[in-house]
Order: sequence, then C-alpha cells, then structure tokens
Amino acid sequence: NRLASRRFALLSTMVLAIAMVAAACSDDGDDDSSSATAEATTVAATAVATTAVAATAAPTTVAPTEVMPNETLKIGFLADFSGPIAEFGPEIQTGFELAILHVNLAGGVLGNDVVFVTGDSALNATQGVEEARRLVEIEGVHAIVGPLSSTVTLAVSASVTADAGIPVISPSATSPALTTADDNGFLFRSTTSDAAQGVVLASLAADEGYDNVGVLFINDAYGQGLAEAFEGAFVGTVTSSSFEADAVSYLAELQSAADGGATTLVAIAFPTQAEIFIREALENDLFDSFLFVDGTKSEDLITAIGAENLEGVKGTVPGPGPESPALTAWNSAYKFRFGPLPTRPFVREAYDAVIAIALAAQAAGSVDGTAIRDQLANVGGPGGAEFIPGVDGIAAAFAVLAAGLEVNFAGSATSLDWNENGDVTSGYVGIWQYSDGAIVEVTEVPFTLD
Repeated sequence: NRLASRRFALLSTMVLAIAMVAAACSDDGDDDSSSATAEATTVAATAVATTAVAATAAPTTVAPTEVMPNETLKIGFLADFSGPIAEFGPEIQTGFELAILHVNLAGGVLGNDVVFVTGDSALNATQGVEEARRLVEIEGVHAIVGPLSSTVTLAVSASVTADAGIPVISPSATSPALTTADDNGFLFRSTTSDAAQGVVLASLAADEGYDNVGVLFINDAYGQGLAEAFEGAFVGTVTSSSFEADAVSYLAELQSAADGGATTLVAIAFPTQAEIFIREALENDLFDSFLFVDGTKSEDLITAIGAENLEGVKGTVPGPGPESPALTAWNSAYKFRFGPLPTRPFVREAYDAVIAIALAAQAAGSVDGTAIRDQLANVGGPGGAEFIPGVDGIAAAFAVLAAGLEVNFAGSATSLDWNENGDVTSGYVGIWQYSDGAIVEVTEVPFTLD
C-alpha cells in the first residue's frame, strides 16, 4: 500500500546512507579513525543536502503499527489551549505534529512510531504542574515539549520533571531564570533566552529614536526577566511598572509608567492583557506609541485594538534567522502540510524540540528519560554530520546514528548548540511590525550568548 511504499523508499535512503558511511570509514589509505569519521559525516551531510524535501501528506489509510512494550517513545505536548495565550497553543501544535509525522515517516524511533499526548496549562502554574504530573505518572511520557510560558515551565520542572527524570524542552520559555533553575539537567529550551532579546529590544528602541520610555511588564518570570534585560541594555530614561496577570484594569500601572515623561510604552505582556492596557493607554491619552515583544505578537490584537492604532508598531521575537537550507526545508514541508506559514512565534521551535528528542532516543538506544537527556546536547551540537528538517534528513540522521557516528541536527528556528544550562548559545532575534492590518517580518539580528 501507499504507506508501505513510502517506508520502503525511506528504508532505501537509510541503507544508502549507511553504505556511504561504511565506505568512508573503511578507507584503506587512512588509519586515523577520527579522519575516517570526519569523512563519513561529510559524505552523509552532502547526501542529505542534495536530497529533495519529502512530501509530507498523510496517507489515506494507515495500517495499525505493532509495537513492543516499553520501546515506544511517547512525548507530551504541554501547551496553552485556554487562558490568556490560548491563541498560541493550537498553532504551535502544528509544528509539534509536523515533527511527529516526519519522524514516523522516517521509520520511527527504535523501530516504532512515536506517539504523543497533550496537556493544557492555561498559563497557570498550578494547572501546569497537575497536567505535567498526569502526563508523567498516568500517560507515561518519556519527554515533554513545553510548557509555553516561563513561569509554568519553571514550576513544572521544580515540582515534577526534575525529580522524575523527564527531559523538558520548552519551545518558548525565554526567561533568563531558566538558566539557573535547579533542574537536575533535565530542562532545555529550543528558543533563545531573553538575555539576548532584551539587548535587541533596547537596540530597536534606540534605532526608533526613543530615549525616554515606560515599561509595563507582567509580574512573572517572563515579564521580570525581559524587563530587566531591556533596562540593563537601554541607554536612556526608563520608568517601569509591573502588573498582575488577572487584573481587570491597568490604568494605575500605566500612569506610573508615564510618570517619568515617557512618550513610548514597551509592552511586555500577553495578548489578552495587552488588549486592555493598550486601549486604556489610548483612551486616556497616556501613550500612542508602543514597542512590542514576542508575547504581544498577536493577530488577535489587530482585531481587538484596530489596525489603525497599531500601524507601524514594531517588536522583537526569537526567530529563525535568514534563509538557510534548514529553514527552506521546513518552510516547504510546513506549507505542503498546512498551507500558509505561521505568523505566531515558536512553531518551528516546537518542531525542533521533537526532532531533538527523537534523535537523542535513537542515539541512546533507549526511551529512558536520563538516557535521552544525556544525548540531547550530542545530537544538536557541532562535531557530527549536519542534517536538516524533513523526512529524508531525519531518515538519513537515523542511519548515521545506526552506524555509530555523530549527527548535528540543524534546527529550523535556531541551532541546537545547547550549553550545560540547556540554553541555545547562538541564533537570531527577529524584528517584526504591524503593517496594513497584518504582521510582517522586518529583519533578523544575530546573537551569541557567552
């Protein structure tokens, strides 16, 4: 049938990759094993680079997959499907599910299809912890992609996953507090820390000619971390004011942010909160100039506030950077499967997190959480052959791992060069803008974390 034909083709790709690796490693004229490995990985990388992106349409019929007990990798997707950032969860899930599809079409992990289960954290730490505990103790997941917010991610790590030995890769938790979390080495993120975004945001403010700004930030790990990073890098006058997430009005906090004579408001919040205080700022003539971030990159705000009130407003967001083979492959696969590319952030980051977990499990030869954790840095860091998103790239990476060699998965959003704190060490922060009732990407700024 159609699925069998596709898997046969993918198996052929894997066999070919193994054969090329073996041929490179058995070069009679080179007794240096490290040189042989380098040559093998170069050959494999070249093969993948010249492979077309595989079609990602699901088969019309799928035969039941026979699996062995305890050998099926199960990944939890803990995101927000209700609450203040409910608009983000379903779109980020498309990147997550695209990765699951690609892994399974590439042959699965340890010979079995990867399965997944979802949970809703609702931007609430208590609910997030309860959902994480359900995913681990009842659903039996081996790893979690998510949560989306920094506060919930830190709570889940501290209360559930660090002690349970479950790797967590958040696609969107950007707070610098994750860097120093006591997580037993099980907490990673496939996005960048706001230690980088705050610097780029400050630079954008200067480029826009702002020298006196008010900062209104949500009083949680995300808001505090980004506000502090911005203030530390901004050259000018800053008047900051924090707010609680569940407030019905932010007028007092807005007035406090405006007390220093600020003419522009830096809005560090989530869409449902920003909808309220932006309207209050406009109606009370406190601010009509704004600077946004990833949390306020929202199409829903256009409808709620009015395109005319947001026209020209710019913001920052961790982003995929300029066009690259990895980004091109991912974009093609996503458009084939879902249509237009996503406008909300962190969809690619969710894809990258799944692929990293799958490759780490394959490299470890186990679905054990500790074994996966110990391989994560190896499958995304430099030193092995580079592989890009897509079915063919993943299948070839599996083949190289089967040959006992290293791989370096080039993420669609950032490199996955994780340091000992689970932080991505280099990547890009994008600059975006509200224009003509839509969100448009303007440019990307590279960063490197020391």
